[in-house]
Amino acid sequence: MSAGPVPSAVPAGPRTRTTETHCPYCSLQCGMAVTAGDRPATLVPLDFPTNRGGLCAKGWSAPELLDHPERLTRPLVRAVPGDRTSPLVESTWDEALDRVVAAVRRTQAEHGRDAVGCFGGGSLTNEQAYQFGKFARVALRTSAIDYNGRFCMSSAAGAAVRGLGLDRGLPFPLSDLAGADVVVLVGSNPADTMPPAMQHLDAGRARGALHVVVDPRRTATARAAGLHLQPLPGTDLALANGLLHLAVAEGLVDEAYVAARTTGFEAVRDAVASYWPDRVERITGVPVAQLRRTVTALARAGNAVVLTARGAEQHRSGTDTATAWLNLALALGLPGRPGSGWGTLTGQGNGQGGREHGQKADQLPGYRRLADPADRAHVAAVWGVDPADLPLPGRSAFELLDALGTDGGVRALLVLASNVAVSAPDARRVMSRLGDLDFLAVSDFFLSETAELADVVLPSAMWAEESGTMTNLEGRVIRRRRALDPPDGVRDDLALLAELARRLGARGFSADPETVFAELGRASAGGAADYSGITYDRIDAGQGVFWPCPATPDDGPAHPGTPRLFTERFATPDGRARFVPVHHVEANERPDDEYPYVLTTGRVLAHYQSGTQTRRTRSLQLVAPMPRAELHPDLARRLGIAHDDVVELATRRGRARFAAAVTDTIRPDTVFAPFHWGGGSSANALTDPALDPVSRMPAFKVCAVAVTRVGGPAERLPAPDDAGQPAPRPHVRPTPPAPRSPSRSPRRSQPVRSSPRFLQGVFPLTGEGLAKPGPVDPALRYQVPAGATAQALYFRGGNSTPELVYVLLVRDGEPVRWFPIGAKGDVHVPLRVVEDLPGGTVVELHAAAPEGVTGELVVDLGLVEV
Repeated sequence: MSAGPVPSAVPAGPRTRTTETHCPYCSLQCGMAVTAGDRPATLVPLDFPTNRGGLCAKGWSAPELLDHPERLTRPLVRAVPGDRTSPLVESTWDEALDRVVAAVRRTQAEHGRDAVGCFGGGSLTNEQAYQFGKFARVALRTSAIDYNGRFCMSSAAGAAVRGLGLDRGLPFPLSDLAGADVVVLVGSNPADTMPPAMQHLDAGRARGALHVVVDPRRTATARAAGLHLQPLPGTDLALANGLLHLAVAEGLVDEAYVAARTTGFEAVRDAVASYWPDRVERITGVPVAQLRRTVTALARAGNAVVLTARGAEQHRSGTDTATAWLNLALALGLPGRPGSGWGTLTGQGNGQGGREHGQKADQLPGYRRLADPADRAHVAAVWGVDPADLPLPGRSAFELLDALGTDGGVRALLVLASNVAVSAPDARRVMSRLGDLDFLAVSDFFLSETAELADVVLPSAMWAEESGTMTNLEGRVIRRRRALDPPDGVRDDLALLAELARRLGARGFSADPETVFAELGRASAGGAADYSGITYDRIDAGQGVFWPCPATPDDGPAHPGTPRLFTERFATPDGRARFVPVHHVEANERPDDEYPYVLTTGRVLAHYQSGTQTRRTRSLQLVAPMPRAELHPDLARRLGIAHDDVVELATRRGRARFAAAVTDTIRPDTVFAPFHWGGGSSANALTDPALDPVSRMPAFKVCAVAVTRVGGPAERLPAPDDAGQPAPRPHVRPTPPAPRSPSRSPRRSQPVRSSPRFLQGVFPLTGEGLAKPGPVDPALRYQVPAGATAQALYFRGGNSTPELVYVLLVRDGEPVRWFPIGAKGDVHVPLRVVEDLPGGTVVELHAAAPEGVTGELVVDLGLVEV
């Protein structure tokens, strides 16, 4: 933001100052001015490009927490060292840091360097995230580091890298949404998760834009949209492939763009050939008419944008799902075209910057790869170490957490800005692993559920008490400015890491954010996320700087930054985007007799992430005081559940209790639970940790669940009986991936998981009477192979005779369905009610017509063999 007069919420006196900064919550990083000095601090919104003077309830309430009575202001240690059953008591910084350093040295001496691990978060500033990655690799020399962003945008990042060559959430400014004629939002609810962003969408609708929302719930965003597609959770990939199938079949592909700017379309065209509309409707539940309307609108729009978010990405096939929507966007010629494109909506405040500079297990600053020798050499030179001393890539977030306390796993863990006891999947299992650690240290500003389990808790500065940079969802690097001093005895995480590194004997760690940012620029120079041309002064001179922004020679003009990517070429060796064929797979857990429904999770308007902050904010607690599980009225009626009743949700991993919210905004086969609570209402005690093979993203959004009424409305939700909770599953060492050259990207093949089968053709017909159906032709007979299963998906038929005729579907000699076809007419019938056909089943088509009638019969029976 540029300097200038700032409206003040209170008269500025001699002890107060007003500082331009940004909201501590989501990736919009809304601009705000904080007036502080005499506590409490106050704020007003600023006209920043993402929020344009607006704030959501979370932003407005942010100052409430700065002086919260539960705020940590002194280090806490266990009264009896090593005994986590003893109470946490206040201590000095020297004692607390001595315990951390002693645990690091002891653990590495006994179990090796990788036995000490680090777990970070997407709310750390760029400087803190960079220094945390450097701390792990230089001060600890451990490969064991990852962060909670792995649970956020990693699948979209994987899709972007393999398709476009570069991961930046939005490759264009957010304001472009206002000018798009069609916007498709897949698994995104910005009306609740980032309300100020709705101004851009509202402006588009005001000028007649069509917004299509893909979501199993009729959210606030869906209610405002022109079209709502309501698929079964976990079927977004099939939906995208079905839309591309229609685009190909109806000649809507931008052939000139595909030829000039992409490669690999032929393989994708072949892959989507089996996603004919009837099959996609059967898989997803989205009517064919809505599919046609969506793809036609996208293809004919002057400008169009496709956006994915966590609803589409937090699956075991999340990378492939995001890829399917990217394939659709590429086929329609959207990415890189001014006013159009594909992107993903980042969730966490610094979710974009937090993953660019070294918190991920396989990355170095600037999106450099830890496995690449040239990348290692560049960063090692900046850090002043031997490249051979840098560790190799380590485990991803859940794999790191699941191996805590085991042989070969982390035995001592340092956690910054993350509450994994609530945010990780299969949370009770993760809490059990945390208990298996020899030592746990947590830096936080409240005693979170994770901090409660720690040996040492270190109080950290909050957003308004620290300086640094953040990178918002557009790739815009902005300044977080210190508006007030932290409470006495509180340090920010940058200073904490510098002090820990010093005590461990490592040099080159600074507590000054501007110094660290300059070093980050040097480390990222030449990388995909190049910050080397960005300085604090350049950020202050405008409203942030978009990366990549490389440094320029002293005698040359400064690089302007890159608000829009891919306008001329993609970030691939040949400059072309890559089509990647992908296929729908069933969810890791499908409903069965014991767990008959589908559970999906997400956010609600008043809360954020694990709720460590928002559950302590009085004004937000008044809006959403307890967690509510959403059930459709039909499901609630079947189970005898009324609105506000206490219900228990049970999965194979655990049980949790919620207040029932009976609403017709959700599918009858689906239950929604918010993930902002821990304890007996922990949604993530239920979720499935099955991992995406590319991104290592857990399957947060789909698992099988049972629902039981516990009792009537209650002011406080009773926790489930511990005796009824399943025991956390033991750690299973993951199978290591096959070795490959570190300098090459792996090639990944995806076999077709289903095969189309057709009984079709044009056949002569001579009637023997409507009561005498008989075989038409040997070509209209199909036997399901042994070991396979088939489904009949649709029937199309045409009749050239002047009389009514009918076609009979016969299974193993028994008629199961008949299709009347009018005189000189045709018929199209989806077969969603036809059961599975096991191996060995014989399917035939017979026909009947009035005696003596002759003509031609057109037959097309579509099946899928799996």
